Amino acid sequence: MKKLVCLSFTLLTLVSFSVVADEQKEFQIQSKAAIKEFASTLKGALVSAMKSGGPTEAIQVCNQVAPAIAATLSEKYGFEIARTSLKVRNPDNKADCWERKVLNQFEKRKQAGEEVKTLTFSETVTSDDGQEMRIMKAIPTGAVCLKCHGSNIAEPVQTSLSELYPEDQATGFSLGDIRGAFTIRKTIEQ
Repeated sequence: MKKLVCLSFTLLTLVSFSVVADEQKEFQIQSKAAIKEFASTLKGALVSAMKSGGPTEAIQVCNQVAPAIAATLSEKYGFEIARTSLKVRNPDNKADCWERKVLNQFEKRKQAGEEVKTLTFSETVTSDDGQEMRIMKAIPTGAVCLKCHGSNIAEPVQTSLSELYPEDQATGFSLGDIRGAFTIRKTIEQ
């Protein structure tokens, strides 16, 4: 009887690990797709705004369209997707403790020679809500980003930024810096 209980426990444990492993693998696949969709959709909207109205119109995209894209994709994929940074423009995007830790790790990895566009990290963590699967992917600073996030921001752009984001920290970036990261979290159903 003792052997049967022990065997049953072992099988149950193996099945549980298998289910969790499958869920984590699916999360990785879906996260990659969601980040790609978020990045391409946002980039398309920003490019269009830059062509039609320049950086001041692109600021409106980040202010209004980016949160809508995040909300739509969160609903579509069934997890929370957002953007964050060590230097946020929108205080709603402020990094939590785990995200700050990962962003700092990204900075160290960049200093060690890794390319910003390849920096990703995922982990299962315990939160107040239980177990969560989390993943982040770094966002590199491109040349066009510097018009709103660089050191030499044109006056009309700076005025628009100051009006929308009075506590803006997201300036002073250089080409190739880590601008921030896409961040995803999903609670593991118990």
